[in-house]
Amino acid sequence: MNAQKLKKITTLIGVPTDIGSGLRGASMGPEAIRVAGLERALRNLGLIVLDKGNIIGPPNPEEPPVGGYRHLEATIQWCEEVRESFYLSLVNGELPILLGGDHSMAIGSIAGIGRYCFETGKKLNILWLDAHADFNTADTSPSGNIHGMPLAIVCGLGHPKFKKVLNAKPFQSISTVVQIGVRSIDTLEREQLNQYPIHILDMRMLDEHGMRVMMEKALNLLVDPGAHLHVSLDVDFLDADIAPGVSTPVKGGPSYREAQLCMEMIYDTGCLGSLDIMELNPAFDERNKTAELTVELVESLFGKQILARNPLH
Repeated sequence: MNAQKLKKITTLIGVPTDIGSGLRGASMGPEAIRVAGLERALRNLGLIVLDKGNIIGPPNPEEPPVGGYRHLEATIQWCEEVRESFYLSLVNGELPILLGGDHSMAIGSIAGIGRYCFETGKKLNILWLDAHADFNTADTSPSGNIHGMPLAIVCGLGHPKFKKVLNAKPFQSISTVVQIGVRSIDTLEREQLNQYPIHILDMRMLDEHGMRVMMEKALNLLVDPGAHLHVSLDVDFLDADIAPGVSTPVKGGPSYREAQLCMEMIYDTGCLGSLDIMELNPAFDERNKTAELTVELVESLFGKQILARNPLH
């Protein structure tokens, strides 16, 4: 694929909330990413960057779960705002980047992408980079935190009220979902996940085969002419030793170079259509180093290279 297919206008959409998490702090993620220089880095790669500022939603009430969900109504309000922002960005021919915020907000971004794909007749392929499977529901979640449920919800599970957010379109449009980096799955979540056709390339597979082979397998499933490729990056995808600034760190994730290769190979396809950057929590970071690392990965995702690549002869 030709990387020149990537859209030249990129939109930054901040979603400063930790409404779906059990810990506070991810609401500061958008500003930390901005401070780390994301807009400048993208402009240096030749992109036009439109920072639309932050979406405004309800505060985090820090209430216990009700019916298996914490902060259901407030989370839905946030996701509806994200949905509209993402949808309008895509209609305007832009490549939207969601600056999170906890991962429950991906329900909103994928809802907006799903509507766009439904109306344009495109398939929606999703690459989910995360230490966690995010496939819980009220019946399987030990906490009721919705940031552990977004992938299940966009696949059609979860509280009926989310159908209003989704308008049934995302999971009608979704063609392929691939998860990479998974190394923490709840027991009941695993049983539920096994019932759905989601491709999980977990850390054991990465250990056995390496990132290059893993990404080749993933991209063979995801790269489809005419399809929309959405990448949902949870920063805890990375090994906790190099990315401490997250709410739910898990040991044993991809290294710096493995993560860079992952991003570089996505860029090489030329198919990236939208991006979530989720779960960065400055309250647990060390002098913003996780945010700075995240910006470096996004640079690779949008084409920064060590050298220009030429085929070997």
